[in-house]
Amino acid sequence: MTVTVAPTDPALLRERVDAALAAFLRRRIPARPDDGTAAVHAELRRFVLAGGKRLRPLFCYWGWRGFGGPDGTPIVVAAAALELFHAFALIHDDILDRSDRRRGRPTLHRVFAELHTRSGWRGDPQRYGRQAAVLCGDLCAAWSGQMFHGCGLDPERLRSGHAVLARMRTEVIAGEYLDLAAAAGNGSPAAALAVVRLKTARYTVTRPVQLGAVLAGADDPTVAALAHFGDPLGDAFQLRDDLLGVFGDPAVTGKSNLDDLREGKPTVLLALAREAAGPAGRERLHRLVGDPGLDGAGAAEVRRIIEASGARAAVERMIGVRAELARAALDRLPLAEPARAALTGLVLRVVDRRR
Repeated sequence: MTVTVAPTDPALLRERVDAALAAFLRRRIPARPDDGTAAVHAELRRFVLAGGKRLRPLFCYWGWRGFGGPDGTPIVVAAAALELFHAFALIHDDILDRSDRRRGRPTLHRVFAELHTRSGWRGDPQRYGRQAAVLCGDLCAAWSGQMFHGCGLDPERLRSGHAVLARMRTEVIAGEYLDLAAAAGNGSPAAALAVVRLKTARYTVTRPVQLGAVLAGADDPTVAALAHFGDPLGDAFQLRDDLLGVFGDPAVTGKSNLDDLREGKPTVLLALAREAAGPAGRERLHRLVGDPGLDGAGAAEVRRIIEASGARAAVERMIGVRAELARAALDRLPLAEPARAALTGLVLRVVDRRR
């Protein structure tokens, strides 16, 4: 069945993605209510459907439309499957970063820790929470593959798309490892940028838009050229995220602006600040960043040092340069309308955002 959609309205497309996810998750509800997994399914449904920008499905959908793919339910379902993989990545990332909040609510490992406490179970609630959340993340990764392969598109096209998905999954896990290594290493801007590219940029923009193009039958050179659009835009997305992680308003972003600082997250922003802050500033950053007990006053001091070092302004310039590179690459691509207009609009949404 074909559904008529306003040409470039992301809100309507997000509604269709959410509907596809809700339908898929309903079919995963245990047939027997007493099988012991009801809490897992309920929390996963809440987590997956609790909002989010749905950028990955948007890029996938418009990659498909840009190379001749027609609008319809199968491509929406295929694109929505990326959100389940995204849920896997978020759940595991929150555990690794020891984050307390996501999308304005407690992170999944905190939810399960609280369930353990309320239930009066034996053992360590925090350990239980982490273990349960890891399994939930793994389940989302498995469901993502099921949803993609059951979307109803041509099996030959799905096999071609699977190669893109496999590469994306490998890159995300590699990026997570590099993130851990960067936190333990020298914390250089180059190391932080390598994490940005693999952990976020590729799976936020490049691989989703390439996946849509591959499913639509785009040739190999064209698919490769999409990286010149996706890589810099994905970098810009994460660089903006790093700024919001320190300077953002938690009421808008839905997550703490202390977590990255308490964790000592090896971001480009902090790497540049350490390089440019001078001896006294570097010493204060060394003492404050990575302190699990960092309070509001300490965070405010870190922000002042970052501002004074010029790191915040430098990251803003990096975002602007990468956005321009993405726009220039988009101009060179042989895209059909309305995909060109939609992707142009997404560039602005990615780089000029408050959450």
